[in-house]
This record gives sequence, structure tokens and C-alpha cells, in this order.
Amino acid sequence: MYRCARVQGLDTSEGLLLFGKEHFYVIDGFTMTATREIRDIETLPPNMHEPIIPRGARQGPSQLKRTCSIFAYEDIKEVHKRRYLLQPIAVEVFSGDGRNYLLAFQKGIRNKVYQRFLAVVPSLTDSSESVSGQRPNTSVEQGSGLLSTLVGEKSVTQRWERGEISNFQYLMHLNTLAGRSYNDLMQYPVFPWILADYDSEEVDLTNPKTFRNLAKPMGAQTDERLAQYKKRYKDWEDPNGETPAYHYGTHYSSAMIVASYLVRMEPFTQIFLRLQGGHFDLADRMFHSVREAWYSASKHNMADVKELIPEFFYLPEFLFNSNNFDLGCKQNGTKLGDVILPPWAKGDPREFIRVHREALECDYVSAHLHEWIDLIFGYKQQGPAAVEAVNVFHHLFYEGQVDIYNINDPLKETATIGFINNFGQIPKQLFKKPHPPKRVRSRLNGDSAGISVPPGSTSDKIFFHHLDNLRPSLTPIKELKEPVGQIVCTDKGILAVEQNKVLIPPTWNKTFAWGYADLSCRLGTYESDKAVTVYECLSEWGQILCAICPNPKLVITGGTSTVVCVWELGTSKEKAKTLTLKQALLGHTDTVTCATASLAYHIIVSGSRDRTCIIWDLNKLSFLTQLRGHRAPVSTLCINELTGDIVSCAGTYIHVWSINGNPIMSVNTFTGWSQQIVCCCVSEMNEWDTQNVIVTGHSNGEVRFWRMEFLQVPETPAPEPEEVLEMQEDCPEAQIGQEAQDEDSSDSEADEQSISQEPKDTPSQPSSTSHRPRAASCRATATWCTDSGSDDSRRWSDQLSLDEKDGFIFVNYSEGQTRTHVQGPISHPHPNPMEARNYNRLKPGYRWERQLVFRHKFTMHTAFIRRDNTHPAEVTALGISKDHSRILVGDSRGRVFSWSVSDQPGRSAADHWVKDEGSDSCSNCSVRFSLTERRHHCRNCGQLFCQKCSRFQSEIKRLKISSPVRVCQNCYYNLQHERGSEDGPRNC
Repeated sequence: MYRCARVQGLDTSEGLLLFGKEHFYVIDGFTMTATREIRDIETLPPNMHEPIIPRGARQGPSQLKRTCSIFAYEDIKEVHKRRYLLQPIAVEVFSGDGRNYLLAFQKGIRNKVYQRFLAVVPSLTDSSESVSGQRPNTSVEQGSGLLSTLVGEKSVTQRWERGEISNFQYLMHLNTLAGRSYNDLMQYPVFPWILADYDSEEVDLTNPKTFRNLAKPMGAQTDERLAQYKKRYKDWEDPNGETPAYHYGTHYSSAMIVASYLVRMEPFTQIFLRLQGGHFDLADRMFHSVREAWYSASKHNMADVKELIPEFFYLPEFLFNSNNFDLGCKQNGTKLGDVILPPWAKGDPREFIRVHREALECDYVSAHLHEWIDLIFGYKQQGPAAVEAVNVFHHLFYEGQVDIYNINDPLKETATIGFINNFGQIPKQLFKKPHPPKRVRSRLNGDSAGISVPPGSTSDKIFFHHLDNLRPSLTPIKELKEPVGQIVCTDKGILAVEQNKVLIPPTWNKTFAWGYADLSCRLGTYESDKAVTVYECLSEWGQILCAICPNPKLVITGGTSTVVCVWELGTSKEKAKTLTLKQALLGHTDTVTCATASLAYHIIVSGSRDRTCIIWDLNKLSFLTQLRGHRAPVSTLCINELTGDIVSCAGTYIHVWSINGNPIMSVNTFTGWSQQIVCCCVSEMNEWDTQNVIVTGHSNGEVRFWRMEFLQVPETPAPEPEEVLEMQEDCPEAQIGQEAQDEDSSDSEADEQSISQEPKDTPSQPSSTSHRPRAASCRATATWCTDSGSDDSRRWSDQLSLDEKDGFIFVNYSEGQTRTHVQGPISHPHPNPMEARNYNRLKPGYRWERQLVFRHKFTMHTAFIRRDNTHPAEVTALGISKDHSRILVGDSRGRVFSWSVSDQPGRSAADHWVKDEGSDSCSNCSVRFSLTERRHHCRNCGQLFCQKCSRFQSEIKRLKISSPVRVCQNCYYNLQHERGSEDGPRNC
């Protein structure tokens, strides 16, 4: 048992640290006296209690509530030694459930506690999952000699050099190793300013002038300020000889800087008010514009050299004044609210975060980030190198310059502690030698900007960069006896199980199955259908319709009882056959139809026939928030593990929500064919990549790809044309859709506003959770379709042609006529830099709007609309390989097909190709195919032709086919015409 003080923000709460047999406990509000008696701190007289943290360090009464926290030893992820008030007296404990505590101790106790933790923790996680990025006792400045190569241990720096981790991850690891902690605002993680351009409509990441000078501290970004700081250092004189010369009397990170950045979010609002004496600062000094903050820190204000915090690269919420705090008005009359963003953010905080993160990860920053690391964590932090780099701060910012326990003068002790608290602390020095640069992939011409390999190049194997050129497997890579319910991609291969069955991580060799007539559930092995254990305790909760296993210890079920049940699966030998109800989560009013979970964000999301989703806390097993506004029962869910975004699908609608439950965008995928969404997944490769997609599997056998894009829409929308939908009276979709529409008309106004993109009159859509394809006789015909996702979303876009829709019917507003497009490949090549600049320039009377845009679809093998698919089936499961080189499609016939990036675009089968068995004669001259008259595919339209009719060759730019390939005569002339149009003058 040890006395400790839990540090959180500006507050500390004294208590006790107890080590038990299987757990350790942190109990606030109690202390142990010299006679080892346990007493409540509030009942002790001041002369009987010597606080762990010196009194001068506390910012008034502690605001922390008393808590008693319990941690299992097996859940401890890591333990790190830490500083507090620049003194080596603390440890930080990281738990697997996301909790981490910063505990301070009396002087001389810290090392004993640390050794005790090492003794009781059974093991630490793999270095790739470590918060420090490497195994314990591995030197961050590890040499590259023979010994380290033979041992095989890689430091986090070596992993970054080789491109195994991102720039953001590396900076977070360095902050952790240097003692920076989210728990201590005085040692908050520090990140660099990256960009210097906050005026352009778009950010040119290939231009070095776009970026700040990472080799210089913020005080040296302009020659004028640099000269003044050098003069201060040169002319410094201290008559007492106690304070050596320095360039900067303020720091780049402090509690006030952190609180000012995050002032629009709780609890940082209250922290800021405490630091300011109970009121907000003058409006002109508040953080209200990214551009003005940059100019203040880099140019205008001699007392401002602040850097950034990690939230600038992942947390858009801190830029909103969502709580409507009265932050005051500037002298020019401007009322402060949301943070003013640069033009390239398009007025959207999420876009600001994305572009800012993209800039951090670009090759120019990768090639120069080591220079900034030298200043903050490396050899230029102290000594002669710091003087030369104009990087010397006040001496009290540095570790080892003062021992607060040996200051006898109470006034001097209070002043010293106050200085450390208010002005910041230099991170621990990690590198004594120059930091090595990252190995950057760049163009062969050696461009100094370090431009990365462009998406879509032959060396790029990410599937969503090549949607037009994905090669399908001609036969199933797996076949099951029943419809595919789950596809899991592991390092060893592809695993697939039937519906009503789920694989258990992390080994994936066991399955949890449900849906039996006796309402039991069964634990089995992946290789066999034989049940290992039968659980009959679930029958009282009704019929189970969905289940997930977020980890090997938990099973979460939902069904007709409307209750989400969380079960604990026995893993030890003594409890191997037990399934114990841990918590029943109440909130839905109708059948629970689907569920998903995220270990990264510790949440569960459940969907129901009541047309709502609920987000639950996975750790506390409690309600967080409800997602309302669905127009049909929720059929499938997924969570983006990188961003925390939630995708919910209901009927024909796709909804995207933030992790806090705020609607981001939605789209109706209705195209006139019964095609309810059955399954979905999201790509999770580089969250800053604009080409990431949402993938949906439909009951009509199609797989559709959707991408988030910003489109220009009028500030005052024009009236929409009246829809005309003609359906047969016996079509169940028409009746069901009308019923859903009638029911939805009673929804609250808030529900309507939560849908970011939808037509006023919704076309008929299924509201049933049945995912069976309908007969062709029920197919609707329409003179105008409000949706198809891309149609409606591109209605006002001048840059994106409406002609590119695949089989969609719509009105062209500019010409006032209805047009359709024949079946064929869809291509959306990236615009060249000039086109991009013109597109990113906002036109007068327009505003930017984030929308989901249809990008591509798969129809081969499964789509009912294709006559050459002999065995069409609805798509029931989707999966993406870990390296994102393949996408897996499972259907109701138990088949799993693979789609991967082709090494030779145009030389292998593509989705738009008609299968060989799909036609026995030439599409042009009708000559019959035979042994002497072979079939030939036109690489552009995919139809089958004879030798004579497909003798033409051409490049196909939109399919990224750069060498001439076989095409039909009609496509050849069209492609030549397109090339001539591109070579001619352009209207910009």
C-alpha cells in the first residue's frame, strides 16, 4: 500500500494505491499516517497531514470527485515512469480498456512502485500496439549495428524510418516516451505547426512554400522576429546571476495554451475559466481563427511561440462552439463562435482535420519532420546546438534545473512552482545525436518536395484506387452450404462462415452460432460443424437475430426481446463451458436486427426494427446516445476503426454519423429496382485519403461503392421537379414503401433535419428486414429518380457529368430533358491540377456541401440485372483484406468471390466484361462464335465481338489503361473524339 496523488488536468486527488492478488486499486480521499493508520483526509487536522504535492502546485480546491478504481493485472497494457512538476515522482499506468492514470508519489517512492508493477504485470503487449511504439528497455536512439540487427528488436524510430508507422503515430510515441501525458495539462502532447498557407482555396502539398520551416522553431519563422530574439539573447544580463540568457520567456506548450485551443469543449471550458479567474479572456486574445493563430505564433506576437496539440489532426469537435458559450465580441464587432477555418477547409471542421492530417503525412513533411524533432526532443533542445538553432528557453522550463523539495523559502517555492505550472515544461530529451530522416518515396526526377507515388499507379495496390480495374475471380474462392454471414481476412488467409454464425477473435478458430429451433446457442470450431458446447440459458431472451464477438471474452446478442444482452464467455479451464449474462442493455422498442462493436473506441452500436440505433459504452455497458432519423428498420451497421464514424443502413438509405452521434451525411440508393441494403463495410486505409469508400451489398446482387465528396450547391436551392413513379398495384415494394412513408410523416422535425441529403418525397422502399430479391415484375419505372446516390448528389455540380451514371434515370437541369446511360464502366479520373484549382474555387451564390457520391459497382456473378449471370444471388457479406489489396463478396448461395487490383489493366477480366457464356455471337455483326471465330472483349464497353469488329486498339484514360488495348469500332471512335476534346482548348 502506497500513498499517491492522482493527477487529472489541473487537479490532483490524494489517495491510496493498493496491490491485491489479481487487481490493484486506486482509492481517492484516504491517506496513511506515520503510524500506518488509514484515515479520511478531510477529517485530519492540517498538522497531521503532509500533502504529496506541494501546496503551491494546486490551482485552488480540487474539482475531482472521489472515486475507487479497480484494474486487473492482466488488463495493464504498460507502465511508464513520469515527471510531475519537473520532478521524477510519478508513474503512468495504461489499461487495455482505454483508461490511463497518472499517479504521483512522495519523493523516493516512485521507483519502488514501478518495480512492483513490473512484478505483478504478467506481460506487455507487442511493440506495434504499444503506446510508446516499442518494447520496454528498447532504446529509442538504438544504433543500426550488427548486434541490433541480429537481435531483431526495432526501436520506434527505426519503424518510422522504414515507413511502418505514420508521422502522427510516431509523434504520439515520442510524446509518450518524453513524458507528455493527456492527464497533465502542463505536459500535454505537443505537435508542430505544419502549414503556412491559410489563405488559398486549396492546399498544394507539392509546393515547399506551403509548409512552415520545420528546421526552425516558431520564433525563427520570420527574419524580423528572429533578429529580435537573437538580440535579446546577446544583450541579456542578470545582476543576480541566477537566470542564464535565453531567447524565449514563454513556452510552446502550457496549460493555458492547451485550454485556449480546447475552450469550446468541456471540461476544458471550466479549466480555462479557472485559469482566467472565472471569466473568459478578452475576445481579441481568444483562439478564434486558425489563420490568425498561425500569424500570431509565427510573425506578429513576440510573446507567442506556441505549437499545436494532437487534436488539430484528429478531433473536429474542438472547432465547434456546440455548447453555445458566450465568448464575447472582438473590438471590430465580430462575435466569437465556431473557429474560423481557412478557405481550403470548405467551412467544414472535418475537412480541416482531414487536410491537416494529409499535410502531416505528405512526403515533404516526412522528409523534414526529423528537423523539428531535433528541436523539441533531440540534440537541438539544449546546449550549444540549441543556441545555434535559436531554441533556448527560460531555464526553469528544463528538467533538472530546480529541486522544489530543497527550496527553503516558501515564497520562492510558490513562485517557482507557479512558473512551472503556468509557463510550461520542456519534454524529456530523447536524442543526443541528429535524428535520422524518414525514407521517402519520391519521383525519379528528385523533386525536393518529395511527392509520393500517386494513387492509381502500378505500384499502388489499394483496391479503392482502382475501382475500374479490379479483377474478379472467375470462380468462388470459398463455397459454403448456406448464405455467407461473415468474412474475416487474417494474415494467414480468408475465413468465412454462414449466417447465424460468428467467428471469435483473435485466433478465429472458434465460432458462436445461434438460430436453432430450441433457441439455444452453440460454441464450435471453424473446421467442423460439430458443437463443442451448447448454451441453453439464452432461451428466456427470445429468438436471437444477431450476435457479435468483439473480444474472446464477450458475446453480444440481440433479437425479438428488444434487449441487447452482453454475455461473458468463460475462457479459463474452470469456466470454459459457461456463458454468464453480464448486462442487459434496455433502450430499443422493437426487435434488435443488427449490432457491431469497436474495440478502438470502446463502443457498441445496435440497430433495430424501431428505426433507431443506440450507441453503448463497451466498458461501462451503459447508454450513450441514440441515432434517430432512419426511414426503415436498420438492416446493417459498421464502424470505421480509424475515425470512429458509424455507418447505418436502413432500407435503401445509407447514413453516416460521427462517433458522438451527429449526422454527417446520408443518401438514398434507390434506383427503381428492389435492392435493399443487406450488408456494408468501410475501407480503413489512411483516413486522410479522399478515395476511401463505403461499400454496400444489396439484395439485387450488386455491390456499390460510395465516396464522400464536397460539391457546390446553391445557397438557395431551386425547386425540385415533381416525381412520377409508376408501380404495379401488386408490387409489394410500392405498398411497403408507402406504409413506411406514412409512418415517417409523424416523425419529429429533428429527425427530418438529421438526414443531410434526401429528396422531399422518398421513392418506395422496403421496410422489411427480409433480404430476398423480388420478381422482375415488381420493378418500378420512373420518369425521374430522386436518388441513386450520385444522381441527386451531383445535380448541381458542373464538374461531374451526369452522363456518367450507370443505368440511372434523371433530369438534366441545364437542358431540361431526361436521359439514361447504357450499361458500362463508370470512371471518375482525378482532375489535373488546373481543373482542381478551378473546382475548388467557390462560385458566387454557392456553398460547399458534403455528400455521398456513387462511384462504382460490381455486377459480375451475383447481380440479377445481368443476363450472363447464370446463378445470381443477393450479397450477404463483405470483407476487405488487411492490406486493402482485395475485397471479398459473399452471397446467399454460399459463394465468396475475390476482387483484386490487376497487374495489367485491360489484359484481364473486369466487372463490365460480358462473360464468355453470355453471348454466342458478335454484338456488332452477329456472326456466331466458333473454334475458328474466337470471342474478343472490348476493353471499354465489355461486350463480345469477333476478330474483325474488335480489331481497333486505343488507350483508355478513364480506366487508367495507358497502353493500346483491343476495343470495338464504336468505342474506338468515341475514345478518339474524347482525346481530341482534351487536347483542344478548355473553358476554365
